[in-house]
Amino acid sequence: MKKVSLVVATAIATLSFSNAMARDHIEIVGSSTVYPFSTVVAETFGKKTKFKTPKIESTGSGGGMKLFCEGNGIDTPDITNASRRIKESEFKKCADNGIKLTEVKVGYDGIAIANSKASPKYALTRQAIFFAVAKQVPETDGKGGYTGKLIPNTYTKWNQIFPSLPATDIKVMGPPPTSGTRDAFAELAMEGGCKTVPWIKALKKTDKKQYKNICHTVREDGVYVEAGENDNLIVQKLVASPDMLGVFGFSFLDQNSDKVQGSSIDGKELNFDTIASGEYPVSRPLYMYIKNDHVGKVPGIKEFVAEFVSDNTWGEDGYLAEKGMIPMPDDERKSFSSAATSLKALSM
Repeated sequence: MKKVSLVVATAIATLSFSNAMARDHIEIVGSSTVYPFSTVVAETFGKKTKFKTPKIESTGSGGGMKLFCEGNGIDTPDITNASRRIKESEFKKCADNGIKLTEVKVGYDGIAIANSKASPKYALTRQAIFFAVAKQVPETDGKGGYTGKLIPNTYTKWNQIFPSLPATDIKVMGPPPTSGTRDAFAELAMEGGCKTVPWIKALKKTDKKQYKNICHTVREDGVYVEAGENDNLIVQKLVASPDMLGVFGFSFLDQNSDKVQGSSIDGKELNFDTIASGEYPVSRPLYMYIKNDHVGKVPGIKEFVAEFVSDNTWGEDGYLAEKGMIPMPDDERKSFSSAATSLKALSM
């Protein structure tokens, strides 16, 4: 019976890949932040090679991982982009479905908390961001300290948090939970502010689940508005609503610098240099994941990856830097280029 089962499984896998071979183009899903970079590479690749231009869909990092990890074959993507690293649960799902994958860090990006240029620029702190958008906030004791209790977030204006901030309504538009940008915003901006409260910071050692729940949970009373996986929509809303703040990747800010401006965070301005140097506190790495079993079966995958990891593409003077991606240091590029070209399987 075991031999029969093995034969059947092999036949199914062969049929699946035969179907995959019937597809004449690469299919890519994932992060809305990585989407514009991946699209530029895909268009360049389509023009300069014999292969068809890859089809790219912006599904969000979480949505892309879900599709990518469903299995091998024609109905599943060949590559998924992510604005955060793959989670252990996602890696396990991939592994359980027989997927071997290669991880490629492609560069860095900053998360903008931006507003319309028609309004004054904000000077925010991570603590102010946490108090503005968290579902529950620590109760103050009226003496500059905290009572050790949580209360529902009732802040409605920025100057209620810190008097130095504008007396404008707190209104923030950002990505949904499926987005890698949302994950990074929660981890880097919200948690960065949350752990400035001593008793909450101490929870990380004693009750990590409760700590994360406090620091990462966004309020649901209409102050934070989910915009879906469309960063261009956020930019449009900011232009129409000058007092609103929006959360999205630096590349979109860079592309729309005539309309919107990034807030400074903890005294650090958002620009190419501060992200590259690590000074800007709300920045993160960007990734691409390759389904190894599709290489050689769907035409052009290896060649597309080679285009992506070329110095002319992701190097300091590459065309992705012109689009707003922050290049990795030379040693990191060399390491991930080697992993990409050799299709080194990821293990976690």
